Amino acid sequence: MGELVLVRHGQTEWSRGRRHTGRTDVPLTEEGERQAAALRPLLAGRTVGAVVTSPLRRAVRTAELAGLAATRTDPDLREWDYGGYEGVTTVQIRRERPGWDLWRDGVVPGDAAHPGERVEDVAARVDRVLEPLAAQVGDPGSADTVLVAHGHVLRVLTARWLGLDGGAGALFSLGTGAVCTLGREHDRPVVSSWNLVP
Repeated sequence: MGELVLVRHGQTEWSRGRRHTGRTDVPLTEEGERQAAALRPLLAGRTVGAVVTSPLRRAVRTAELAGLAATRTDPDLREWDYGGYEGVTTVQIRRERPGWDLWRDGVVPGDAAHPGERVEDVAARVDRVLEPLAAQVGDPGSADTVLVAHGHVLRVLTARWLGLDGGAGALFSLGTGAVCTLGREHDRPVVSSWNLVP
């Protein structure tokens, strides 16, 4: 039965330091490469019809190390554009904006390469990803589709799969090098598994 298999990329220097990493194309650390390679057993028994990755190298490299041959990249799977908060930690932001929360308060504009996005913008992107895939999820004759991307964009995608506002992605904590599955139960969109790590 076809499922959507979500894979968050392995650790990077910025994810280890809890820095907001949107469009900056940082590579995996040695630990991130180990995490990605360790995903092979979790994915090996699946019948995979397509692998779609974010174009950023941390996602593409994770797919390679996990033994997944990418069918294509999709710019709509890029991470949230954090604007002026790119590379900055939540602790640093809260020094100037006490109580700040990405999901509720959003980001400030950055430079031309990091203009920033609202959660609604991210939700519109993941809706475009989900639209052509939705019909095959839960179909007994369909293979799985694997999406390899980033923490926040995959959380928004999960919320949208469930029919929730994109901001409900705040409810789904997702670690680096983790696998999740989205499917259907009695024709209802569900989370089949979440945050699995080897």
